[in-house]
Amino acid sequence: MEKKWPGLPYYPISQFYTNHFGGKVYKIPVSVVDNCPNRMGLKGMETCIFCDIWGSAAKSESLTMPLDEQITKYHQVIEKKYKAKYFLIYFQAYTNTFTKISQLRDNFSKALEYPFVKGLVVGTRPDCLSPAVFKLWTEFHEKSFVAVELGVQSFFDDQLQFLKRGHTRAQSIEALHKISQNTPVDLGIHLMFGLPNETDERIIETAEIINHLPISNVKLHNLHVLKHTPLEQLYLAGEFTPIEKEEYARKVKLFLQHLSPRVAVHRLAALSSRREELVAPAWTGNKMETHQFIVNALRSDGSYQSQYYHPQSDQDHVASLNLQKQASPYTLQNNIEP
Repeated sequence: MEKKWPGLPYYPISQFYTNHFGGKVYKIPVSVVDNCPNRMGLKGMETCIFCDIWGSAAKSESLTMPLDEQITKYHQVIEKKYKAKYFLIYFQAYTNTFTKISQLRDNFSKALEYPFVKGLVVGTRPDCLSPAVFKLWTEFHEKSFVAVELGVQSFFDDQLQFLKRGHTRAQSIEALHKISQNTPVDLGIHLMFGLPNETDERIIETAEIINHLPISNVKLHNLHVLKHTPLEQLYLAGEFTPIEKEEYARKVKLFLQHLSPRVAVHRLAALSSRREELVAPAWTGNKMETHQFIVNALRSDGSYQSQYYHPQSDQDHVASLNLQKQASPYTLQNNIEP
């Protein structure tokens, strides 16, 4: 099975990009918004327990830099380090659709002015979508590659409540179908493992849910503790214990074994880029060591992505419709006929 992918026991996003662009592609992470519904306390929501003051920004300095300055600076660094030619601008920090459409359009247009930029990647969440956003994504998809990454984190409501996400499993499923039905963008999700009440059955169910959703990629994270977050307080009070690297690797392996081979994987674990802010577990601060550890865990017994995946059948189609029913009447009414 590894021969289908570049020496790896899973389908990496790098291969997906190579197939699409004809060469390796690198992301330039940028920050253009500084808030989200949770932080503003809209509808009684609270800040996600894992989110620090930088809102998942790769580089905290970017929050004070103009967009063009960010692109120029980070492009030079990545180009020099990796001899890179192709780039995607990754609108990463906070919730990137939580701003005016006119501002989004200006940011997207500015990003595409650079000849080395081949497309856009937009990070957002299930409850910050609108017809205007769909129209904008479609507009820019006609000019270049556009990908959307939705912060789903979990498909289980008790875990979403623990994380204080402010959205439900049903809203996530509905949002993914809405995006798929109303835009042509490439669509992916973010997931977290290492959450309370996490069983092997739930890990497998998560993979099976994804197999029936209109997405092409997934990004995996382990729940880790950063300074000045609500999760830090739970950790210090002994109410949360981060997952050990060995157990996390086992769960990632289990997930991948049941994941469709068509779904590309961005990353296998989280990385705390600001090590001085990482509280626990320490292994989250070492990207390459953790990555190799998980890959070795897969290879140790010949495991690989889709090992236990069953090709879609009539039963799979029924399961897909059942997932849509969990979303809302909107999804059912607007479902595309199979």
